[in-house]
Amino acid sequence: MDFALSDNQESIKDAVAKICARFDDAYWLKKDKEGGFPFDFHKALADAGWLGICIPEEYGGSGLGITDAAIMMRTISESGAGMSGASAVHMNVFGLNPVVVFGSKQQCQRMLPPIISGADKSCFAVTEPNTGLNTTQLKTRAVRSGDKYIVNGQKVWISTAQVANKILLLARTTPLEEVRTPTQGLSLFYTDFDRQRVAVHEIEKMGRKPVDSNELFFENFEIPVEDRLGEEGRGFEYILHGMNPERILIAAEAVGLGQVALKRASDYAKSRIVFNRPIGMNQGIQHPLAKNWMELEAAWLMVLSAGWQYDQNLPCGPAANAAKYLAAEAGFHACEQAVMTHGGFGYAKEFHVERYLRESLIPRIAPISPQLILSFIAEKVLGMPKSY
Repeated sequence: MDFALSDNQESIKDAVAKICARFDDAYWLKKDKEGGFPFDFHKALADAGWLGICIPEEYGGSGLGITDAAIMMRTISESGAGMSGASAVHMNVFGLNPVVVFGSKQQCQRMLPPIISGADKSCFAVTEPNTGLNTTQLKTRAVRSGDKYIVNGQKVWISTAQVANKILLLARTTPLEEVRTPTQGLSLFYTDFDRQRVAVHEIEKMGRKPVDSNELFFENFEIPVEDRLGEEGRGFEYILHGMNPERILIAAEAVGLGQVALKRASDYAKSRIVFNRPIGMNQGIQHPLAKNWMELEAAWLMVLSAGWQYDQNLPCGPAANAAKYLAAEAGFHACEQAVMTHGGFGYAKEFHVERYLRESLIPRIAPISPQLILSFIAEKVLGMPKSY
């Protein structure tokens, strides 16, 4: 058993950190105040080939694993970019995995290289206002009409829809009452984002201002049949192949965010003089930060374990969900403690930790609530009756 990163993984960490260093705290503070997608940051990572880290080499990617991608995403978040930087590229890393796994060779050749180069930007449209995490109850309909599907319905909390020119869409192609099980009758599409047929309304939110979140309204939105991934009606099965990687990656981002907050807090505690001594001499300051470090380190080991299981084609649902839960909690507590360590200055934007605290709520909420993870572990790991 070897807990050390490989030489290649260390190289990934160093190379990504060098790119991130070009986008300093002042850059992300400005983005947090003014908004606007970080196009230059996205382009820098695309130009260096990092957007295709998990896409097979035959389509122009690096063909690396989710563990490698987790190291990259932690590095981005830990640089001070936080969830704003991570979310700008997050979809590119895991989102098109269903294309890789279930798309035809022709689809992969057509769909993947533009994502890797940064020419295309995609959004991921699954969640709906009245179904939440109950994905089998989706109401958005895609009705076959000759060589195309006509889509009508609504999606919510869709990131990057303001800038995306592509959309990965899950919609119901067979009415719920006509299928044997609720998981049947959903189909997955990857297609052009036609803004003539999709109204995009941005949702104002408390953090991560550079990466937009939106509500989408589809009205007779047309999708060519050749943009359907795999078989009609098996989209729910396909989308599951992107969910575990997403949990692993957002867990890595939460650890990175917690680590940068912890570093700022410990640096401040060593330099802030009150009553003629640094506040870091006080155990009331030391102990919570020491606890944060232990929690973050433990969560990171869970992330690496989940990534390894996924890369070995092992069932990784419990590990991926556990990693997401533990990392989100550890990241949040570290960001909260960073604000408290700074005292009043922790509430000031110029010290950055208040931004980290606002952003730390994202991994706790999305893509699945901590309560549902606890229910999943109780049922699938501990064998208890299903509670929902």
